[in-house]
Amino acid sequence: MLSRSISMINHHFPTRKSLSLIKFRNSSSSPEICIPFTDRPSLAISCTEYAQFSDGCAVASCGDTSVMVTAVSKSKPSSSNFMPLTVDYRQKAAAAGRIPMNFHKREYGVSEHEILTSRLIDRSLRPLFQNYYCETQLICNLLAIDGIHDPEVLCINAASAALALSDIPWNGPVGAVRVGLINDKVIINPTRRELKESALNMVVTAASQSLVVMLEGSGNNVLQQHFLKAIKTGVKECQKIVQSISELQKLKGKAKRSVEPVNEIDEAILSGIKSLIEMKIKEVFQDFTHDKLSRDDAVKDIRLNVLEKLKQDQPETNMEMANEAFNIITKQIFRNLILENNIRCDGRQLDQLRNIKCDVDMFKPLHGSAFFQRGQTQVLCTIALDSQNSVLHMDPVSSLITGLKEKNFFLHYEFPPYATKEIGRVGTTVRREVGHGALAEKALRPVIPPNFPFTIRLTSEVLQSNGSSSMATVCGGSLALLDAGVPISNAVAGVAIGLVTQYDGTDTKHINNYKILTDILGIEDYMGDMDFKIAGTNKGFTALQADIKIPGVPLKIIMEAIQAGYDAKSKIIEIMNSSISKPRIEKKCWPVVETVEIPANKRSKFIGPGGTNIRRLLVNSGVQVTFQEDEGNYLIFAPNQDAMFEAKEFINNIVNSDKEPVLEFGGIYTAKIVELKESGVMVTLYDSMKPALLHNSQLDQRKVSDPRALNLQVGQDIQVKYFGLDPVSGQMRLSRKVLMGPASSAAVNLQKS
Repeated sequence: MLSRSISMINHHFPTRKSLSLIKFRNSSSSPEICIPFTDRPSLAISCTEYAQFSDGCAVASCGDTSVMVTAVSKSKPSSSNFMPLTVDYRQKAAAAGRIPMNFHKREYGVSEHEILTSRLIDRSLRPLFQNYYCETQLICNLLAIDGIHDPEVLCINAASAALALSDIPWNGPVGAVRVGLINDKVIINPTRRELKESALNMVVTAASQSLVVMLEGSGNNVLQQHFLKAIKTGVKECQKIVQSISELQKLKGKAKRSVEPVNEIDEAILSGIKSLIEMKIKEVFQDFTHDKLSRDDAVKDIRLNVLEKLKQDQPETNMEMANEAFNIITKQIFRNLILENNIRCDGRQLDQLRNIKCDVDMFKPLHGSAFFQRGQTQVLCTIALDSQNSVLHMDPVSSLITGLKEKNFFLHYEFPPYATKEIGRVGTTVRREVGHGALAEKALRPVIPPNFPFTIRLTSEVLQSNGSSSMATVCGGSLALLDAGVPISNAVAGVAIGLVTQYDGTDTKHINNYKILTDILGIEDYMGDMDFKIAGTNKGFTALQADIKIPGVPLKIIMEAIQAGYDAKSKIIEIMNSSISKPRIEKKCWPVVETVEIPANKRSKFIGPGGTNIRRLLVNSGVQVTFQEDEGNYLIFAPNQDAMFEAKEFINNIVNSDKEPVLEFGGIYTAKIVELKESGVMVTLYDSMKPALLHNSQLDQRKVSDPRALNLQVGQDIQVKYFGLDPVSGQMRLSRKVLMGPASSAAVNLQKS
């Protein structure tokens, strides 16, 4: 299957000739390109007059959805040894014709959807910043949203255009499309309605020469062949966007600024450091008895000793450069051991999983719990089941974009500082935690039954981390769901696939040597070129996220990585099934849901004045009552079976108390007047009856405007005819008017003497 899939990538990708349909609508200052897709809405990108103080600005539109992205970069490099890139995506309520619903009626804070979109854009752009360390910020503003077309992909393309048009050094452009799969047919940039029918929802970002830069998506057990076809098609369509932005750059782009080299390390320092540490570092990385902490300590000791020796023997040496040289040489040695000798620092084969340990039902009061350990990565997952009133509501703008108004299953991921033996703040959720939790939630959502009667909250706390805690969360979450009795369709597992490459300069199209690593460690993620997270069931894929650190990866390598992930997740699921393979049947602590029918004429008594009875149930026993308008009954949620018994006893007492006599339809009864109103009289047929209104229109054959005109008095007995209960209000339907002629039968007196 793999060889057949890889051969599929040799299809013809768009050339300059195939892009002849792209039209330029030039004005004196604002050129625009229009990029057509087969049987799909076109994408428009323009170099506008907006935000001219920024280094670069572009507006992208599809349908009536438009976004604007600005790029600004400082002129002097920062002191950090990584690219200080910040991406902020903001969705304004005004873009949807809405007003924020908070007290001050303006945007505050950042929503979860904004964080996830910002991370998506960041991962699509960061790999193409090479040796550039000036602080850079991209701000993506949602200008207009039509509720049909996707603004996230527009933001990636607009950001690509803004950087290409700016003077900021960047090895782009890139293009991005969203890929769907409906009836095994690949759909490019599906609408919101089409996504509801799609088995796949994936964003593909690619650079020129069909190099994959970023992948992220979710699927409903998508088969491997369809998955690979979707990626290949997405990369092919991205080439149109890349070529178009390149042409726009030639037409309107600024000359790239020259950047001062950041403390280039002298070759003499590099060679000197290498001679001092090469053998020692190799010994550490080939000592398979080391774990994460001992390995880090060993490298740290070598660093301190070498730098101290340099300080004594060569005091004129720049210690900052020497420290950076140590990092460079250490990384080279680590990568060369893998590339040349197939040696991983923990002694595993390239495709070998770490040891896995699973456990479930550790804490009896919890609805569901699971512990999952893979190597030195540990997660504790717990399940809380609650009523449908506890669903997570989406904000209006995110709901308009995604089409999702509420979620009855959601996952919260926590990464405390002790997981990596650090000290830090707790209680605040950072972007990384939001992103990892969202990915694990995507992986598990397809197996959750759509009509499950409870709201499910899954929490994952990382107890210790040495690589791929998000995929450990997928495995632990699947086990916890089974322990909580949730009838998931299949077990889900996740694994991280790594990559180490060797290539010349920035030409990642022609990689000389590469190794694919299964189930990577934290150090392999840090030293490597890719962190490809893949999750799914034995049937297919449910989620993926490719975090690529080099300027693109060829499709052939991506296909091989997917195959490695497919093989690994099948092995992991087999191990997980040895702990629990089917949903647990019963637990005493589980909540209970039942449907109760209450007669319409008893509902007001059941609810109580102002809902007092409902609130009393909630306070005393935790029971929640929800009226289902469609079915005309009540849904009773109880935290356990004892609480449900208490609630049902309370309901039965109300329904059966003061049992009413059975009235015959069309029967004639003696009614007692208990109150006079302008609209009629309030009467009772028996002592325990709630007074019913006998309307003026039913008092006499003549028109009556006030019952006092008939000399009716409180306490007076009158004869009425019974016509059943009103199907809507549940009130009695009574009439005196129909009896104003000759009596046809004797009246029945139900009043006690």
